[in-house]
Amino acid sequence: MNHPAPPRHAPPPEPITRDPLVFIVEDEAEIRALLADTLGAYRFRSASFATADAALAAIGLETPAAVILDLGLPDMDGLEVINRIRATGPVPILVLSARAHASDRIMGLEFGADDYVVKPFDPREIVARVRSLLRRAAPAAESEPRREVARFSGWTFEPDSHRLVAPHGEESFLSTGEATLLAALLRAPKRVLSRDHLLEHGGRDDTLDRAIDVRISRLRKKLTSEGGPSLIRTVYGSGYMLTSAVEWTG
Repeated sequence: MNHPAPPRHAPPPEPITRDPLVFIVEDEAEIRALLADTLGAYRFRSASFATADAALAAIGLETPAAVILDLGLPDMDGLEVINRIRATGPVPILVLSARAHASDRIMGLEFGADDYVVKPFDPREIVARVRSLLRRAAPAAESEPRREVARFSGWTFEPDSHRLVAPHGEESFLSTGEATLLAALLRAPKRVLSRDHLLEHGGRDDTLDRAIDVRISRLRKKLTSEGGPSLIRTVYGSGYMLTSAVEWTG
């Protein structure tokens, strides 16, 4: 049987792209279904989990683009879940909680969450916030990626991966907000950066205006090793300053 010859200048096949995968960790089935349906309508894939153990096991098998996390889970406090997710890498975490007090929001940010939304909520706002987190977490370059590395006072920081390595070799991963702020400080060492400047770099969509102060506090603790001096100085009335010289490569 004769088959028709393929066209001489057939166009190349379109690349196969996968919609971002979002993990929903929420013990209320109705909320899980609402979030999954809304995310699906905006071209997100989702996987839903009613317990922390199930979600953490799944993260060990496949890293999601982002996690929507309820703090009131039946088997583990959500703050502990944030700690465990953050130990695996820089996965953006959006907390969705009925805990509405300002201290609860600050606590969530201190534990490494990237955003915090209080129930009841508009599911479309959740989608918008997830999109914002993914934009901030994405590598900056669309063309040839630069694998930049900053070295300062024995520390090493990789902005793309959010990986921070201490002088003694211990590594950790910063949240998206922490990584963005540290990169801003590292690009202007020994200069005072105002809170407005850092808010612009950290994202104006933060849950609290105090998010900058909370994340600076977390960075200061992480960058203080073996009782040494803090590398981030508060200049009262002006802002914050990184006191170390910085060498960039890549």
